[in-house]
Parts: sequence; C-alpha cells; structure tokens
Amino acid sequence: MKATITHKGKELQVCSRCINDETISGISFDDKGVCNFCYTMDNLLEQYQTGKSEGINKLNEIIEQIKKDGRGKKYDCVIGVSGGTDSSFLLAKVIEWGLRPLAVHYDNTWNTAIATENIRKVLGKLNVDLFTYVVDNKEADDIFLSFMKAGVPELDASTDLALAEVMYRAASKFGVKYVIEGHSFVTEGIAPIGSMYFDGKYIKSIHKQFGKLPMKTYPLMDFVSFMKWTLFKRIRKIRPFWYIDYSKEEAREYLQKEFGWEYYGGHHLENRITAMQHTYYNYQKFGIDNRNLSLSAAARSGLMPRDKAIDIFFNHAPQAEEGLLDYFKERMNLTDAQLEELMRIPNKTYRDYKTYKPLFETLRPLFYMLAKANLVPMSFYVKYTSKDTREK
Repeated sequence: MKATITHKGKELQVCSRCINDETISGISFDDKGVCNFCYTMDNLLEQYQTGKSEGINKLNEIIEQIKKDGRGKKYDCVIGVSGGTDSSFLLAKVIEWGLRPLAVHYDNTWNTAIATENIRKVLGKLNVDLFTYVVDNKEADDIFLSFMKAGVPELDASTDLALAEVMYRAASKFGVKYVIEGHSFVTEGIAPIGSMYFDGKYIKSIHKQFGKLPMKTYPLMDFVSFMKWTLFKRIRKIRPFWYIDYSKEEAREYLQKEFGWEYYGGHHLENRITAMQHTYYNYQKFGIDNRNLSLSAAARSGLMPRDKAIDIFFNHAPQAEEGLLDYFKERMNLTDAQLEELMRIPNKTYRDYKTYKPLFETLRPLFYMLAKANLVPMSFYVKYTSKDTREK
C-alpha cells in the first residue's frame, strides 16, 4: 500500500515500514509500499540471525576464536573509542566477554569535553589501555575546508577513514588479528550510496585540488594499505551488534549508571566537526538530514513508533549545539561572509572527483569473499561494490 506525506507543500511517497522517502537516491518501492532498503536490512537480519540463538552462538564462536588467536599476546583485539554510546557500551561488553582489548582513539582535535571525559571514565573503570593518534590540527582543518571548497557533503569523511586506518595500524603493531566495531545496522541502518561516500582516493584527490597544507600527519588509507590490512595481514573486522539485540537507550542507561557517562545529545554529536556536518552543513547546503538513517532504523525495528519518527524527521529540523557555528567559524578562521560563500558553492558529489568506486565495483566478487570472512564489513560490500548507474 502506497504511503505518502505532504512536506513543504509537496506530496512525497514514504516507505510504509520506515521513513525513507522518494527523494533518496536509489530508492524503490514494491507493491506493498516497502522500500528496497528495508529489504536489505531484512536480508542482513536473516544472514546474521540477529538477536536469535543462532546469531548469539555464532558471536560466541567468534569470541572464543579471538581468545584462542590472542593467547600469549598482551591484547587479543582492538576497539575504536569515541566517547559515544556504541563504542563505550561495546567496550564494556568486550570486557564482560573476557576479551583483552586495546582501545584506539583517533583525535581529529574536534572532540567535545563530554566525549573526552566519557573515554576517561569508561577506560579508567575498566582498566583498559588507550592508544591515541592525534593528527595535526591545522592539517585536519585544511582537509575539512577542502571538502567545503569542493562542494561535497562528506565534510567529516577524513575522520571515519583515519579511524579505520589507525585501528589497523594499532592492530598490526601489537600483533592483533581482530578489530571490533560498534556499528549496528538495526539501530543505524546502512547509508544509501547516493547520500554519503568516501575512500582514500576521494580524500586525496579533493585535498590535492583544494587543500593548502601537505598531508604529513593525516593517516590516509589508500588502496594499497587497504589490501595490506585485509588480504596480507588478514586483520578481521567484527561487529558484535550485528549478531545480538542492541538498544541504544538501554546502553545509555547502563553507561550512565555504571560509569557516570554523559549523553551528548544525538547520534555522532560527540565530535564538533561531525555535529557541524549533521546539524548545519549537510542540512542547510544539501538538504540532507543525517537523522534519516537512525530514525528509519528505529521505525523499521519497532524501537520507535513510525508516526513519531516521521514527525521528528519532517517537522523538526536538526538542532545544533549552542555556539557550535561560532566555534566553527573561529576555529576555521572564517568570517560570516566567507562561510556564506562556501555554502553557495555549487553542490557536487563524489562522482565529480576521482575515487576507488569503479575499482571496488570491478572487484565485487573479491570483496564478497572478504566480507564473508569478516575481513571487510558486509556493509562495505553492500554499499561500495554495488554498480552505480546514475549520471554525474
């Protein structure tokens, strides 16, 4: 059954299960009005048996293998930490499961004080060692600014890729074969390729064209590095929340009770540059509301009534932290006029720049095997190797 909503005077078809609407790139609806992204999530639920005994048993097998492969080593796994809900709760679970993690943090120098304190509280009580990589702040800002000059929405893409690279480096340094990640497709979904994209070639090509400072301290993951970590070092990526039931609300309650952990107000808002991307830059310039993924996932999985998710998404704009925009302008040394000029740059996408996307598509069979072996996330295979048939 076709479901619609009137938004800004226009009637939009909306998925009858989640809140994805017809404006999303690559979306399609069946005769029941259900979008293709919902069916992708259904397939993952079936594949990973999420929350069922089969899924839990599979995760237990993986945990036992991690323990076995880590014998005689100081650490048996690496886990990225940001001070956010997912990574903080996952770290507590990893300790509960009897693993010996090394926590890894990539500091892009835009952390909120809340996030920094959350990391300290959780790691301190759990007695977990921390490996931190701090990028030069001027260099990091130059990369962020180059993405704005390029007119593309992935303002904070360099942070996500750098964290992945730093976790691989830490794992390699300490002889660890497992990287544990806190992603949950049930609560977060998987971003459609038309929304956001990034890879090492994309970041390098944009920075080469629009950046001013050389990338000396930024830990870029190029294709050679990616293959080294996955094919030759065979460092596996495990996402435990893909196998078990996971509730962000329950996780936050647990963290607050056990660690005095503090919530920072929204998904990925524990870092100021990410908050800038989600609450201002993407929304105001591109009309992209990054809350779509989490709200769609919540409605799809029954964690939130669909009507409530629709109301939040369509009737309430994302709210930036007070003072965030002023902080951004001061930090980036931008006047109001200069920021406005950046916001008026013609909108572009990753298709307008050099990327590894064609190569990923060509190597789709290889990445399927790597995903089945947990050497790359299945979400990477689903999103990055699918054929992009749209025009620039």
